[in-house]
Amino acid sequence: MAVKIRLSRIGKSNRPYWRVVAVDSRKKRDGAFLDNLGTYDPIKHEIIKLDTDRIDNWVSKGAICSPTVKKLIKSSKR
Repeated sequence: MAVKIRLSRIGKSNRPYWRVVAVDSRKKRDGAFLDNLGTYDPIKHEIIKLDTDRIDNWVSKGAICSPTVKKLIKSSKR
Protein backbone atom coordinates (compact mmCIF):
# COMPACT_ATOMS: atom_id res chain seq x y z
CA MET A 1 0.00 0.00 0.00
CA ALA A 2 1.51 3.32 -1.08
CA VAL A 3 0.67 6.16 1.29
CA LYS A 4 0.60 9.76 0.08
CA ILE A 5 0.21 12.99 1.98
CA ARG A 6 -2.08 15.19 -0.05
CA LEU A 7 -5.01 17.61 0.13
CA SER A 8 -8.67 16.64 0.51
CA ARG A 9 -11.39 19.22 -0.15
CA ILE A 10 -13.98 19.86 2.57
CA GLY A 11 -15.23 23.34 1.61
CA LYS A 12 -18.48 24.53 0.12
CA SER A 13 -19.10 25.42 -3.50
CA ASN A 14 -16.95 28.44 -4.49
CA ARG A 15 -15.46 28.42 -0.97
CA PRO A 16 -12.61 25.87 -0.95
CA TYR A 17 -11.15 24.59 2.30
CA TRP A 18 -8.62 21.79 2.38
CA ARG A 19 -7.46 19.09 4.78
CA VAL A 20 -3.91 17.75 4.70
CA VAL A 21 -4.34 13.98 4.99
CA ALA A 22 -2.37 10.75 4.80
CA VAL A 23 -4.24 8.48 2.40
CA ASP A 24 -3.78 5.31 0.38
CA SER A 25 -2.82 6.48 -3.11
CA ARG A 26 -5.58 4.38 -4.70
CA LYS A 27 -8.38 6.17 -2.82
CA LYS A 28 -10.42 9.08 -4.18
CA ARG A 29 -9.44 12.66 -3.46
CA ASP A 30 -12.16 13.10 -0.83
CA GLY A 31 -12.36 9.44 0.18
CA ALA A 32 -11.42 7.71 3.40
CA PHE A 33 -8.10 8.78 4.87
CA LEU A 34 -5.69 7.26 7.36
CA ASP A 35 -4.77 10.37 9.36
CA ASN A 36 -5.80 14.04 9.42
CA LEU A 37 -2.61 16.12 9.51
CA GLY A 38 -3.84 19.70 9.20
CA THR A 39 -6.06 22.24 7.46
CA TYR A 40 -5.49 25.00 4.91
CA ASP A 41 -7.65 27.95 3.83
CA PRO A 42 -6.63 29.07 0.30
CA ILE A 43 -8.95 32.10 0.30
CA LYS A 44 -7.08 33.71 3.21
CA HIS A 45 -3.78 32.00 2.25
CA GLU A 46 -3.61 30.75 5.81
CA ILE A 47 -2.43 27.44 7.23
CA ILE A 48 -4.87 26.88 10.07
CA LYS A 49 -3.14 23.86 11.56
CA LEU A 50 -0.30 21.63 10.39
CA ASP A 51 0.98 18.75 12.53
CA THR A 52 4.59 18.57 11.33
CA ASP A 53 5.51 15.86 13.86
CA ARG A 54 2.86 13.52 12.43
CA ILE A 55 3.91 14.41 8.87
CA ASP A 56 7.53 13.57 9.68
CA ASN A 57 6.35 10.31 11.22
CA TRP A 58 4.44 9.33 8.05
CA VAL A 59 7.37 10.33 5.81
CA SER A 60 9.73 8.20 7.90
CA LYS A 61 7.39 5.26 7.26
CA GLY A 62 7.62 5.83 3.49
CA ALA A 63 4.77 8.24 2.72
CA ILE A 64 5.24 10.61 -0.22
CA CYS A 65 4.16 14.26 -0.04
CA SER A 66 2.39 15.89 -2.96
CA PRO A 67 4.07 19.02 -4.42
CA THR A 68 1.39 21.28 -2.90
CA VAL A 69 1.85 19.80 0.57
CA LYS A 70 5.62 20.28 0.25
CA LYS A 71 4.99 23.99 -0.42
CA LEU A 72 2.69 24.24 2.61
CA ILE A 73 5.26 22.56 4.87
CA LYS A 74 8.00 24.85 3.59
CA SER A 75 5.90 27.99 4.15
CA SER A 76 4.82 26.87 7.64
CA LYS A 77 8.45 26.47 8.78
CA ARG A 78 9.24 30.13 8.13
